[in-house]
Amino acid sequence: MRRIWINRIAGALILISLLLSIYVHQNWLWFTAFIGANLLQYSFTKWCLMNDILKSLGVKDEPTLDKHLL
Repeated sequence: MRRIWINRIAGALILISLLLSIYVHQNWLWFTAFIGANLLQYSFTKWCLMNDILKSLGVKDEPTLDKHLL
């Protein structure tokens, strides 16, 4: 469940920052780059700050499948 929320939040923030860069100021593209850098960092370290935030807010994790069921 948290993974779904992380994807939704990241996607929404990217779209919002792109719209802000078009209609407000180009410097909002730095926020888009920050989100992209965090996604890249997660691919290497498997650590995500948003996951920790959602966990502290009580959002439940996805149930894991047993390996013998696959």
